[in-house]
Amino acid sequence: MVAFLLPLQLPAPLHTRPLPHHRPPVAVAMASASTSDSPNPIVLGCGAASVDYLATVASFPNPDDKIRSLALKVQGGGNTGNALTAAARLGLRPRIISKVSNDAQGRNILKELQDDGIDTSYMLVAEDGNSPFTYIIVDNQTKTRTCIHTPGYPPLLPEELTKENLSAALDGADMVYFDVRLHETALIVAEEASRRKIPIFIDAEKKREGLDELLNFATYVVCSAKFPQAWTGASSTPVALVSMLLRLPKIKFVIVTLGEKGCLMLERSTIDASEADKIDIEALLESLEKKVDQSSTTPNCITSKANLRISADGVGSINGRLLLGTAEVIPPDELIDTTGAGDAFIGAVLYGLCTGMPPERMLPFASQVHSMVAVYAKFAGRLRLQRFGGSEQPSSSHRPTSGGLLINKVQGGHRERETTADRGYLVFAKLLSS
Repeated sequence: MVAFLLPLQLPAPLHTRPLPHHRPPVAVAMASASTSDSPNPIVLGCGAASVDYLATVASFPNPDDKIRSLALKVQGGGNTGNALTAAARLGLRPRIISKVSNDAQGRNILKELQDDGIDTSYMLVAEDGNSPFTYIIVDNQTKTRTCIHTPGYPPLLPEELTKENLSAALDGADMVYFDVRLHETALIVAEEASRRKIPIFIDAEKKREGLDELLNFATYVVCSAKFPQAWTGASSTPVALVSMLLRLPKIKFVIVTLGEKGCLMLERSTIDASEADKIDIEALLESLEKKVDQSSTTPNCITSKANLRISADGVGSINGRLLLGTAEVIPPDELIDTTGAGDAFIGAVLYGLCTGMPPERMLPFASQVHSMVAVYAKFAGRLRLQRFGGSEQPSSSHRPTSGGLLINKVQGGHRERETTADRGYLVFAKLLSS
């Protein structure tokens, strides 16, 4: 018997019909189920789905070195493929627009996506050419990764997505997600989604061709740590967030991920605060940082007051609030591989938005999903949100060990202390299993 003491609460989707090929979810007290017969929310993703070859090495090689890998894993990759996999395992019904070739890699990409409940009906398959793939060198010493990507060929052309397929892909969609690959096709999808008033979510990892055009349609943006300043030319990340909301009036919020420092979210308010006293965003952030509980190892969210007039010198001001999300503290010897962790964060934010989760809950939730992926790299599989059940479940002796939040496990009459990694193995993986 296992007693779980957890801060992570996974809300049921707005509608909770299981995916056709899924087994009923494992019964866990914190996951409440709805009796609604309506289908789960649908998210349509347009972007990259590929194969990743991950070679773990003791340390990154020097030029002309010949070294051996410590481990090699082959798994699904691509930002859109990964993010939608996370969304599917959390309870959404994803669809994907992308392209592969009719080769071994392409067939495996399709099968893996389908096995995770992602609708691949709108993917194109070229008879010739190659499917996209990426070589990833995982440095076991620095815990960094180096990616060498080979794009798919032939590329997806906008005219290959017929009006009928585009219309069908968008029918019933609650959200549309773009990783800014396949930008010409993505722009066509974004234009039609905007016309239908479907919210648009942009993953702004870095400056890419077509990004500026897509951002003009964005409802929500999540970006990497370096992107806001690179895109705006602002003096700091907080100032850049104000600039982004001023330059992109349709955006409801922008989140910047900051790795082990967590994330920062600037949310626009619909209530006019133009008469209120202005508060400088950098001073506001400093006040939030002072409220962080340095002794806590689990993700939290610190928020400013709502409907503030938030300003940035030389940029302007917006009505809104600032939210600071802290990251789960992962001991260095536990951090195995961050590949796919950022995409898992995106998938969790998609889930939060589609299920009406308030930002105060969504940010810690997404951070916890992110950290679980980084810790569970040893359980290979796309995103490491591994399906554990029956004969697939590794024995307890193969679980990683960890510091952090404790759960209690009764085994053989003795109560053992278990840790963050065990918690995720026993609970989080089951929540995501089928």
